[in-house]
Amino acid sequence: MGVRAGREVATLTQESAHSPALADVFLPGPVLLLGAPGVGKGTQAQLLMADYGIPQISTGDILRDNIARGTELGNAAKGLMAQGQLVPDQMVNNMVGARLEQPDVNRGYILDGYPRTLGQAEWLDSHLVSLEKAAGAVVLPLVAINIRVDEQVLLRRITGRRICAQCKHIYNVYSKPPKQEGICDFEGSPLQHRSDDTETAFTERMKAYNSLTAPVIEHYSRQGRFREVNGDRAVEEVTGTIEASLRQLRQAGV
Repeated sequence: MGVRAGREVATLTQESAHSPALADVFLPGPVLLLGAPGVGKGTQAQLLMADYGIPQISTGDILRDNIARGTELGNAAKGLMAQGQLVPDQMVNNMVGARLEQPDVNRGYILDGYPRTLGQAEWLDSHLVSLEKAAGAVVLPLVAINIRVDEQVLLRRITGRRICAQCKHIYNVYSKPPKQEGICDFEGSPLQHRSDDTETAFTERMKAYNSLTAPVIEHYSRQGRFREVNGDRAVEEVTGTIEASLRQLRQAGV
């Protein structure tokens, strides 16, 4: 992903992040985007990637990459998945740890779907400290941004979602309906309603999310490395608030 004109690549250290000479070069550093299903984390991650030229690190992508390359971890994970078992935290941690040693993360990165438990968050903190010692420089710590949207709004976003199987355009029967009910405006083909876009499935996903994520939010909030933004606004407004929050955190010395 290219870097927007006017930005420069810089070393990801606290000194460079707060240097007057680099006042116009903002380094977001490591960022964790949190938010319930349907808040728009993926959209915001893509916009931040474009703005800062930093990668998005998804545990799903890392897992698929390790399996495709036939790494030791990938083969072990593939075997567990074939048996219908969950990939254990330590295996996921090791994959993430290896990904964070690649040079494209030096400017910063966006974590997607990880850490999703308190244990993973605590392991990541420890791992980042070890990377810092190995680098011999003070690097920026991970900061967490929680995108908050009222649960009833999320329910309508998800249960109202309809997708064109051909062009993949997404509609919403409540907020962005097609001109003709159930038909794509562009392809004229029937729209699909995903089987997991139901109120029952949403309720279960929210229960799981809240039980796992509440301790993660508390972990970063307690350390002053957390901000919450209102996600029930225009996409560009949410992006602006996220970027302003990142600047506030870094300017505060986080």
